[in-house]
Amino acid sequence: MRVWYNRTFSSVNAAIKLIREADTEGRFTIVHSNANRHAPAARLAHEFHVEPTGLKGDAYVDWCLAFCRDQKIDIFVPGREATVLAAEHARFADVGTRVLSAAPPAQLKRIHDKADFYAATVLPDAPVAAFRPFDTLEQFDAAYAELRPQHAKLCVKPAHGIYGLGFAIIDEERSSAALLMKGVEYHIGYQDLRRGLGELDSFNTMLLMEFLDGPEYSVDSVGDHGRLVAAVVRRKLPQAGSGQLIDMRQDILDATARLCADYELNGVFNAQFREGGGRPRLLEINPRMSGGIGMACLAGPNLPYIALRGFAAGYDGLEIPAPRHGMRVAEVSVATELA
Repeated sequence: MRVWYNRTFSSVNAAIKLIREADTEGRFTIVHSNANRHAPAARLAHEFHVEPTGLKGDAYVDWCLAFCRDQKIDIFVPGREATVLAAEHARFADVGTRVLSAAPPAQLKRIHDKADFYAATVLPDAPVAAFRPFDTLEQFDAAYAELRPQHAKLCVKPAHGIYGLGFAIIDEERSSAALLMKGVEYHIGYQDLRRGLGELDSFNTMLLMEFLDGPEYSVDSVGDHGRLVAAVVRRKLPQAGSGQLIDMRQDILDATARLCADYELNGVFNAQFREGGGRPRLLEINPRMSGGIGMACLAGPNLPYIALRGFAAGYDGLEIPAPRHGMRVAEVSVATELA
């Protein structure tokens, strides 16, 4: 079967490597495309193709359809434009391609809008932190006056964003310059933030949130149209260089299973939690492979292969090993020459 992973996040490198290691029968031919011909996945896939630049939305969908038809793709696992492509399964079926989307289009749209996602998600065992959306200085001030008396620290982050870009803890005592001089990352001075917001004519919706100061958990998972098939829970350790711990907490697994069902998650996805008040609290769903997917798979289950094999032929009879609870994992970069 010819399986295509288009341009996406760097986690595709680990995914392709893991699939090829597990596919001892040679069931899958992995095809990858990227606008960057030096992308690491170009050397890991069986075949590599250069993607055109500048295509978006419907134009990119049309290119993908033509690519699937011309390259006789059996399964397409989209990264770029995944939400748009999730609405086009029927068109791809007409050219003989099945699309492995992480969720239905409406659910993907909600997941990517954290304000909508937080408001809609009901998760009693791991509730979302208190939050208020704002897109004006006046709304920020009103939200701050409401939340600050209830919580020791507040933070801000964009309603739409990845990789924690735009996240900052609000510091009421120090200026942003003082924080910079001390090398304090992901913090911003309260007065500087207010001043900056007031100087902007407009800005995208942001969230003011309760800051959770407990350990963070990342759950790499495989879903089958809402059924949780496999999951590995990684706890991020506070000391730099100490790696992460495989910590199969049942309450976090239960919360992940609930999210999987509520959002009809499919294939590989990632859920993020952080402890606050002595219990896990939901941060977000990433409807894609996380950057730490390789570390999770060291614990036993080869999640990208499980997801692909299950989507291709069903999960019945597919052996899924139990994760090694208590295992410590880390990633070590290796230098290489580019061709």
